[in-house]
Amino acid sequence: MLVLLPPSEGKAPAGGPGAPLKLESLSLPELGAAREAVLGELVELCRGDEEKARDVLGLSVGLRAEVAKNGRLYDAPARPAGEIYTGVLYDALDLGTLDAAAAQRAARELLIFSGLWGAVRVGDRIPSYRCSMGVKLPGLGALASHWRAAMADVLPDAAGDGLVLDLRSAAYAAAWKPKGEVAARTATVRVLHAPTRKVVSHFNKATKGRIVRSLVAAGAEPGGPAELVDALRDLGYQVEVAEPAKGGTAWRVDVLVDEVH
Repeated sequence: MLVLLPPSEGKAPAGGPGAPLKLESLSLPELGAAREAVLGELVELCRGDEEKARDVLGLSVGLRAEVAKNGRLYDAPARPAGEIYTGVLYDALDLGTLDAAAAQRAARELLIFSGLWGAVRVGDRIPSYRCSMGVKLPGLGALASHWRAAMADVLPDAAGDGLVLDLRSAAYAAAWKPKGEVAARTATVRVLHAPTRKVVSHFNKATKGRIVRSLVAAGAEPGGPAELVDALRDLGYQVEVAEPAKGGTAWRVDVLVDEVH
């Protein structure tokens, strides 16, 4: 199983002394050249005119410290990505409280998409940064387009031969879309309020974090979308699913929640 996650806009500070980033140590090393291009462009931008950098990154004056932080990325201390990313989904996933076996599964099965790194595993050591997939860097253009070609060569192999559980938001899904045989064993998830069948917004992220935690903690290894549905039902989730009308298309799995929390 490979689980595709969005990052979080907010990130924990790396904090304290620590070894800086080593690009060559990150998972999916085939993305190295694309990562170096984004990193170099971002650092150069943020070491220059602050107002221009804030405009490019979509940051308010109150977030000006994020610009300075980006300018120090080469030397900033790094921590595992699973500790850097915060927010509703990651709070619900709560990686730090998994037992040893579940933590190993999470390190192997979770892949976090990023405007700066392309995609990283939870154990990859990265510094805290600010750069969403929706950014258009002056020298590279739209980051989703920049990553698309590199991802197309790397992600099909990373997907292996089991389920691909795609929990990314639209901006990050634009960087790589599973195709063909990989798409046929891909599932996306919607979280619906059971009484109304309306899409849940904020609590969507929390529910997705709990789903991933449940699967990893249980050691579930669904081979495809149908097996995912069985696994989620075994774990106590209320699930509805409609098989795609044509082959080579991802399944949509609806998880129903009675309480939006």
